[in-house]
Amino acid sequence: MTALVTGATGFTGGHLAAMLARRGTPVRALVRARSRARFDGSDAAAAGVVAVDGDLASPDALARACDGIDVVYHIAATYREAGQPDAVYRAVNVDGTRHLLDAARARGVRRVVHCSTGGVHGHIAHPPANEDAPFNPGDVYQHTKLEAEILARTYGQTHGLDVVVARPIGIHGPGDTRFLKMFRGLARGRFPMLGSGQAFYHLTYIDDLVEGFRLCGETAAAAGRTYILAGERYTTLQALVALVAEELGVAPPRLHLPVWPVWLAGLACEVVCVPLRIEPPLYRRRVDFYTKSRAFDITRARTELGYRPQVELREGIRRTIAWYRDKGWL
Repeated sequence: MTALVTGATGFTGGHLAAMLARRGTPVRALVRARSRARFDGSDAAAAGVVAVDGDLASPDALARACDGIDVVYHIAATYREAGQPDAVYRAVNVDGTRHLLDAARARGVRRVVHCSTGGVHGHIAHPPANEDAPFNPGDVYQHTKLEAEILARTYGQTHGLDVVVARPIGIHGPGDTRFLKMFRGLARGRFPMLGSGQAFYHLTYIDDLVEGFRLCGETAAAAGRTYILAGERYTTLQALVALVAEELGVAPPRLHLPVWPVWLAGLACEVVCVPLRIEPPLYRRRVDFYTKSRAFDITRARTELGYRPQVELREGIRRTIAWYRDKGWL
């Protein structure tokens, strides 16, 4: 079996490509010219992953990348970036997915595993949510990821292409920096708690996630299905913060600030900063972290894929802290 991984210079795609290669799978990585130096110094390259030049905007490059490939893992996407026009999200996340599906079909790819996001469900009003929970995307990134997911699923049904959709939840682990502000704030005693802290939060350790992707690519019964890939358990945000603080060896925050004044301040920061393409010091999505519940049921992935998360929440946090400290960030 041969595999193509898009997004292999990112956190998730890089881990996936390296893991597959270490298991003996011949792996190609679609790499943009501006990302080539980063790829060349990556774990994926060290594991034997072969870079092929191109990006999601180039049908010809995608056709070359898909030639002789059995399974495509489509991880690449454009994430949230201050001041980035909505058209860019659509061009990469939606149009790029369409180009890749066309190339995969034309080159006889056996299966495409499309990486969506649990964010397509938005706030989980009745936790835990499974794959059939209502969609409620909250920003342009989530909207375009949902549009791309629907496109991939419909394309597979219409053209007879085997497409599996995976929705990862709360990815963390060594190599990830999205939770660095939270960990660093707690370590320095400067992490604010907004609201009650009783919203649910769900984390997934990176090694468990990429194993879930592999199962999506290799399990015959997964054809045409959608899977939530999450950690073994979710918890309240307050309990999660307390757990991180305990592993850092510091006291958890005691002060809880009201939500809405901070939300309004975030709105004001966005109004000023986003048109100038400056990352706002505070934005509404950061407030959503405290108020929107994210809790998921992985029964389908367990039953149909044999997905079994191995890294317990505390251990994953411990490993992430060790990596941050090794980098000198804590």
